[in-house]
Amino acid sequence: MSEFLLNEVCELIVDCPHTTAKDEGEGFPLVRTPNIGKGRLVYDGMHRVCEDVYNKRNARAIPQENDLIFAREATAGNVALIQKGEKVCLGQRTVLIRPNQEIVNPAFLTYFLLAPKQQYNLLSTANGATVAHVNLPTIRNLKIDLPELSTQHRIAAILSRYDSLIENYQKQIKLLEEAAQRLYKEWFVDLHFPGHENTKIVDGVPEGWEKKTLGELFSYVRGKSYSSNEISDEGCIMVNLKNIQAFGGYKRDAEKRFIGEYKPEQTLQKGDLVMGVTDMTQERRLVGHVALIPDFNEPATFSMDLIKIIPYSVPIIYLYCAMRYGGISKRISPLANGVNVLHLKPDAMMGTMMVIPRKDLVERFCPFVEEMVNKILKNQSQIRLLTEARDRLLPKLMSGELKV
Repeated sequence: MSEFLLNEVCELIVDCPHTTAKDEGEGFPLVRTPNIGKGRLVYDGMHRVCEDVYNKRNARAIPQENDLIFAREATAGNVALIQKGEKVCLGQRTVLIRPNQEIVNPAFLTYFLLAPKQQYNLLSTANGATVAHVNLPTIRNLKIDLPELSTQHRIAAILSRYDSLIENYQKQIKLLEEAAQRLYKEWFVDLHFPGHENTKIVDGVPEGWEKKTLGELFSYVRGKSYSSNEISDEGCIMVNLKNIQAFGGYKRDAEKRFIGEYKPEQTLQKGDLVMGVTDMTQERRLVGHVALIPDFNEPATFSMDLIKIIPYSVPIIYLYCAMRYGGISKRISPLANGVNVLHLKPDAMMGTMMVIPRKDLVERFCPFVEEMVNKILKNQSQIRLLTEARDRLLPKLMSGELKV
């Protein structure tokens, strides 16, 4: 092992521009701190900018393959390695790190920085009253213990296999979600459902379809209000706002543990439908958006930032698709208001109109989507197992406890 400072094994360490770039909806990916995962970039909720903004933000250095992007805040300490073909620019509170590949393997350095010892060294010096903030000098002067380059390559290859498998499962999930969205759009938006050729349009909708308010379709249960001393390492699972993906879908491994009491109706089971009713993003990425609960194999409840939707007769899976893929959530989301934190009063959405297809069509549609959703949930479970295995292996390889 040889000891260096991070600055000594890198060609450059460049801070981001200290300005905010507006999300333009299309163009080049803008990497903000939420987009920096543990090893790879996270494209969920990624902002986009035009070429002019891209060039201005990359005036100091253009991010390239095998560069690292480090999050200085929220979540401070996360590091992602830029893969082949990823053309991005830096958002606020990020740092670009370019390793000298004659000294250090970029993937090894990524995993090294993510190991518990280095995370402690970085975050123990972080400042900030409410949000941890890592200063650039701390990053530059972080001590790095490097084995021989050949050993670095072997360690990086082992850990990269886990991330490659995780990435493959993530791609499968994306394809399944796109397939579910296409099917919903084809049947219920474009109206190319089975038998559409022989169906009359009456009052703007196919014959036999109905227009109903959300209040006619479901009721809801508010989540559990809690105090900080009721959150623990033990207790039952508590699903919270962080478990809602941007614009819908469930995000694993953001659950809390709750040791307080909750009502029977505040229990969650596999297949239940929850909706975000608060949001700290002004883009309204969470409020009004929905997620289906996976199988936890243990008791679970949910926080006050969510409601549980209880349908009267329409299947949950159809409501989920209508809200996520049919634009209902996008119509609900603007009903939330607030200055810093958006709040949605559930009763405010109950007058929102929704078209309900014939019962036979819904019954034919739901099994297709249920199969896709079950595959998504299985892939999410595999991702979770692979992530846990990688994270257990990481410190052992970095400390030399396991020889390669």
